[in-house]
Amino acid sequence: MRLTVIGTGYLGAVHAVCMADIGHEVLGVDVDAEKIATLNEGRAPFHEPGLREVLTRALASGRLRFTTSLREAADFGEVHFLCVGTPQRRDSPAADLRYVDAVVEGLAPHLRKPCLLVGKSTVPVGTAAQVAARVAALAPDGADVEVAWNPEFLREGFAVEDTLRPDRLVAGVSSERADRILRSVYAPMLRAGVPYISTDPATAELVKVSANAFLATKISFINAMAEVCDAAGADVTTLAEALGHDTRIGRRFLSAGLGFGGGCLPKDIRAFMARAEDLGVSGSVAFLREVDAINARQRRRTVDIARSMVGGSFTGRRVAVLGATFKPDSDDVRDSPALAVAAAVHHEGAEVRLHDPEGIENARAVLPRLEYAHEVSKACEDADLVLHLTEWAEYRAIDPSVLASVTRSRTLLDARNALDLTRWRSAGWTVRALGRPTPPALPNQQAAAGDLAAVYSSDVG
Repeated sequence: MRLTVIGTGYLGAVHAVCMADIGHEVLGVDVDAEKIATLNEGRAPFHEPGLREVLTRALASGRLRFTTSLREAADFGEVHFLCVGTPQRRDSPAADLRYVDAVVEGLAPHLRKPCLLVGKSTVPVGTAAQVAARVAALAPDGADVEVAWNPEFLREGFAVEDTLRPDRLVAGVSSERADRILRSVYAPMLRAGVPYISTDPATAELVKVSANAFLATKISFINAMAEVCDAAGADVTTLAEALGHDTRIGRRFLSAGLGFGGGCLPKDIRAFMARAEDLGVSGSVAFLREVDAINARQRRRTVDIARSMVGGSFTGRRVAVLGATFKPDSDDVRDSPALAVAAAVHHEGAEVRLHDPEGIENARAVLPRLEYAHEVSKACEDADLVLHLTEWAEYRAIDPSVLASVTRSRTLLDARNALDLTRWRSAGWTVRALGRPTPPALPNQQAAAGDLAAVYSSDVG
């Protein structure tokens, strides 16, 4: 089929590339001419494992190209996928639909043949109906242009895999024709046995925001339990393991740590609350306010614990930060808990030097006042404290004995509960982790703590 994918950000670029890879002719569209040129040259505009290889293969096949012209897209496509961003509004927690509206206003007047407009962006329930009404008013053949909603469920770091082998496909359609078209688009996935759920557009819109709300709730629940564990002297990792064996609960998303971030979960649960209020059912999702609040509190708690580990003040201290992105295997720093903690520590007077395998340039664009290092050892040089804030595999492979040779103090806060704490403590490190008990210090650790206290005393004096 001839598909267009409008919006070549994270969602759109991956969708366009993967649709071409499974055999469709695809035209990607974006207003950013530089991004379009980058994609046409076979270069991915962001880090995503496997994307560059599939992009190269799709371009070489002749089935994929990119343009800035909506008129060209209207002439080309049988199915138009709408993949633009829906960020949080500046003046409220609601979703900003200006990019969705701009695509509709720009594309619809050029739609002169029967086609299907399919939304993939995460939107408030009711958006599909509004889009359909606007398309009908603007399109010369509006009666022959249908609107459907087909939400995405991508995980950054696994987006190519999730697109080519999704765990389910949800189609919000208003006619058998629209359903038949979407089944044709995803025929290879359906032949492979991927579950296909055909429903109305409103339900499809709610599936996406409900999924994100549930995942956010699960993360904040275990982080709330981590806070209780800290107060009670219990271990949240053992608690999560025991809970996870209950098949009604499951182990995934029960890893206590710094909390969630990125371009989806935080803004989506706020937009969900705002839309529920518009619909007069705000009480039904009131619990999401606490979910959001717990998530924010994890960042403050991490800063508070880190401060206590350097004697109660960051002033004049050197802090190494391992991780800038909101999750590993991505270069995305949008609403990153790691970057928020790094900024807070710096604001309180610390000299912060940050390392990330993929996100340094994006982090530098947001926080240029921090120092950055392309090697872990350089980031940790003469550090009074090492903060582990993003759970990259590279950090789990660190030899703590080797790293100890470059730091000023063997002091580590694992805010992601991802490191082997026994290994680090055996190498003489004083280690804390969120929601896990701190064992009595070994003799060499007590000596190190005493030496550090003497440094602080001399600094004050």
